[in-house]
Amino acid sequence: MQINLTGHHIEITDSLRTYVDTKFSKLERHFDHISNVHVILNVEKLAQKAEATVHLSGAEVFASAENTDMYAAIDSMVDKLDRQVIKHKEKLKKH
Repeated sequence: MQINLTGHHIEITDSLRTYVDTKFSKLERHFDHISNVHVILNVEKLAQKAEATVHLSGAEVFASAENTDMYAAIDSMVDKLDRQVIKHKEKLKKH
Protein backbone atom coordinates (compact mmCIF):
# COMPACT_ATOMS: atom_id res chain seq x y z
CA MET A 1 0.00 0.00 0.00
CA GLN A 2 1.36 3.37 -1.04
CA ILE A 3 0.49 6.41 1.08
CA ASN A 4 0.76 9.91 -0.40
CA LEU A 5 0.74 12.51 2.34
CA THR A 6 0.15 16.18 1.51
CA GLY A 7 0.03 19.13 3.88
CA HIS A 8 -1.73 22.46 3.37
CA HIS A 9 -0.52 25.18 5.75
CA ILE A 10 1.15 22.49 7.85
CA GLU A 11 4.57 20.91 7.81
CA ILE A 12 4.44 17.12 7.60
CA THR A 13 6.72 16.08 10.45
CA ASP A 14 8.17 12.60 10.86
CA SER A 15 5.88 11.96 13.82
CA LEU A 16 2.78 12.88 11.76
CA ARG A 17 3.94 10.66 8.88
CA THR A 18 4.60 7.75 11.27
CA TYR A 19 1.21 8.25 12.94
CA VAL A 20 -0.63 8.18 9.58
CA ASP A 21 1.33 5.06 8.47
CA THR A 22 0.47 3.29 11.73
CA LYS A 23 -3.22 4.13 11.44
CA PHE A 24 -3.47 2.97 7.83
CA SER A 25 -1.68 -0.30 8.59
CA LYS A 26 -4.68 -1.06 10.86
CA LEU A 27 -6.95 -0.43 7.88
CA GLU A 28 -4.89 -2.77 5.71
CA ARG A 29 -5.39 -5.62 8.19
CA HIS A 30 -9.13 -5.55 7.49
CA PHE A 31 -8.82 -5.42 3.72
CA ASP A 32 -5.61 -6.21 1.85
CA HIS A 33 -6.70 -5.00 -1.61
CA ILE A 34 -5.83 -1.35 -0.93
CA SER A 35 -3.61 -0.09 -3.73
CA ASN A 36 -2.93 3.47 -2.64
CA VAL A 37 -4.09 6.19 -0.30
CA HIS A 38 -3.98 9.96 -0.71
CA VAL A 39 -4.06 11.83 2.59
CA ILE A 40 -4.39 15.61 2.87
CA LEU A 41 -3.77 17.33 6.19
CA ASN A 42 -5.03 20.91 6.30
CA VAL A 43 -4.99 23.68 8.89
CA GLU A 44 -7.54 26.51 8.72
CA LYS A 45 -7.25 28.90 11.67
CA LEU A 46 -8.23 26.73 14.66
CA ALA A 47 -9.56 23.77 12.69
CA GLN A 48 -7.28 20.84 11.89
CA LYS A 49 -8.68 18.87 8.97
CA ALA A 50 -7.71 15.43 7.71
CA GLU A 51 -9.10 13.88 4.55
CA ALA A 52 -8.20 10.79 2.57
CA THR A 53 -9.14 8.93 -0.57
CA VAL A 54 -8.51 5.19 -0.48
CA HIS A 55 -8.28 3.30 -3.78
CA LEU A 56 -9.56 -0.24 -3.37
CA SER A 57 -9.87 -2.96 -5.98
CA GLY A 58 -12.90 -1.82 -7.95
CA ALA A 59 -13.86 1.12 -5.74
CA GLU A 60 -12.76 4.32 -4.07
CA VAL A 61 -13.73 5.54 -0.60
CA PHE A 62 -13.33 9.05 0.81
CA ALA A 63 -13.58 10.41 4.33
CA SER A 64 -12.74 13.63 6.09
CA ALA A 65 -12.72 14.74 9.70
CA GLU A 66 -12.13 17.99 11.55
CA ASN A 67 -10.93 18.61 15.09
CA THR A 68 -8.88 21.07 17.11
CA ASP A 69 -6.17 18.39 17.37
CA MET A 70 -4.64 16.94 14.18
CA TYR A 71 -4.09 13.50 15.72
CA ALA A 72 -7.75 13.32 16.79
CA ALA A 73 -8.84 14.36 13.28
CA ILE A 74 -6.68 11.58 11.79
CA ASP A 75 -8.18 9.06 14.25
CA SER A 76 -11.72 10.06 13.36
CA MET A 77 -11.00 9.97 9.62
CA VAL A 78 -9.44 6.49 9.82
CA ASP A 79 -12.45 5.23 11.82
CA LYS A 80 -14.79 6.49 9.08
CA LEU A 81 -12.63 4.88 6.39
CA ASP A 82 -12.51 1.66 8.37
CA ARG A 83 -16.31 1.42 8.40
CA GLN A 84 -16.49 2.15 4.65
CA VAL A 85 -13.81 -0.43 3.83
CA ILE A 86 -15.59 -3.09 5.90
CA LYS A 87 -18.87 -2.24 4.13
CA HIS A 88 -17.12 -2.59 0.75
CA LYS A 89 -15.63 -5.92 1.80
CA GLU A 90 -19.11 -7.19 2.83
CA LYS A 91 -20.50 -6.20 -0.58
CA LEU A 92 -17.74 -8.17 -2.29
CA LYS A 93 -18.50 -11.26 -0.20
CA LYS A 94 -22.15 -11.23 -1.31
CA HIS A 95 -21.17 -11.57 -4.99
